[in-house]
Amino acid sequence: MSGPPVKHSLTLRGHRTSVSLEDEFWAEFRAIARAEAKPIEALAAEIDAAREPGTGLASAMRVFVLRRLKARLDTAERDARETGPRG
Repeated sequence: MSGPPVKHSLTLRGHRTSVSLEDEFWAEFRAIARAEAKPIEALAAEIDAAREPGTGLASAMRVFVLRRLKARLDTAERDARETGPRG
């Protein structure tokens, strides 16, 4: 079970902001940023710029992480179907 959200301060396009996410989301967000060779603040700024009006940054970041994980799972499942059962 996840603990309470953890607040981190970020600078997005020259402005300081705080984002509260659960540790699991922070860990996966950092892993995605590493995989894309981007600082977490740059990735957060991209998400911030693309989010819908009325959507909080923390919510947008959680959805971003969820979509990335889902895409990875979908790819793994498709690859498994294409290669067939192993054994």
